[in-house]
Amino acid sequence: MKFLASMLMAAALAAPALPAFSAGAAPAAPAAPTKAAKPDLVKGEASFTAVCVACHAADGNSTIAANPKQHPEYLVKQLQEFKSGKRNNAIMAGFASMLTDEDMKNIAYWAASKPAKAGFSSDKDLVALGERIYRGGIADRQIAACAGCHSPNGAGIPAQYPRLSGQHADYTASQLKMFRDGSRANSHQMTQVAAKLNDREIKAVSDYIAGLR
Repeated sequence: MKFLASMLMAAALAAPALPAFSAGAAPAAPAAPTKAAKPDLVKGEASFTAVCVACHAADGNSTIAANPKQHPEYLVKQLQEFKSGKRNNAIMAGFASMLTDEDMKNIAYWAASKPAKAGFSSDKDLVALGERIYRGGIADRQIAACAGCHSPNGAGIPAQYPRLSGQHADYTASQLKMFRDGSRANSHQMTQVAAKLNDREIKAVSDYIAGLR
């Protein structure tokens, strides 16, 4: 009998402790997830003015062809990748390193609140070629249509695929060439597409994108 009592006591001591509940009380509900803070456009404008305005103009519509215009989710992603080194650009890495994730979000959404100004197209023959590539790709070389990811009007998909409509032709061309030669390596998909394009095709599609609405 003493042996049985000792075994029961040992089992009781080895069992995991359970939280005590008063009679009829229900377990506490898990805490609700914290909602992400909304972008602060006032802070975004202040940060943009302090850090970005010299290159990207007062309203984010840069008049410098080498500098882009973009929607907020994709812009946040790119700033994070400049900061981490995943996207290589010495100038942007320096600026991005000064920004917190909150700063990036505020800046991106403030810039996106300003209407984007349309770009312009130049050579009509090149623009026609660019439209064919953008809308239909080049089937015999397995080059996908740009519209498949960036949408027919160039609006893109936030965070995944950038807005292209109205983008500076020089900027688009420079990025396609960087994807092609490997100096920009933060999109495997774009690297594969650009690898198949020659200089004339890159200029054509870039010119078409500049005038896309």
